[in-house]
Amino acid sequence: MVNFAASYNPVPKPAKSRRTSSKQKKLGAISAEVDAELRERSGEKCEVRERCQGRLATERAHTIGRRLIDHKTAVDDLFHVCKWCHLWLDEQEEGIRFKRSVREAGGTGTYLEGRRDHASFQDTICSSL
Repeated sequence: MVNFAASYNPVPKPAKSRRTSSKQKKLGAISAEVDAELRERSGEKCEVRERCQGRLATERAHTIGRRLIDHKTAVDDLFHVCKWCHLWLDEQEEGIRFKRSVREAGGTGTYLEGRRDHASFQDTICSSL
């Protein structure tokens, strides 16, 4: 009869794999200060308005994927959006291209300033007619 207890020598289990480092998670995290600034900028209304007419903003959407971000998340990296616009941004080809164009334009702040200037320009033209 073989005595297995005497020859029992288990192999250590491999360490859990880390798909993303904790540093990446921290870089994509949204601090309380950034969140407060985002809420103030949006006025709690959806900033994208591609799938709504300015609904209540309940979510924050990164313009760059969290796994690709190489700096701490800033307000210019985020949109304050409704659920429907967030789904459009993340899952539709048109929304993904939109996020890329916003990044290339200089971030969400630059995009929103341009949109506000355009809106005030349109208001000026319409009121003068």
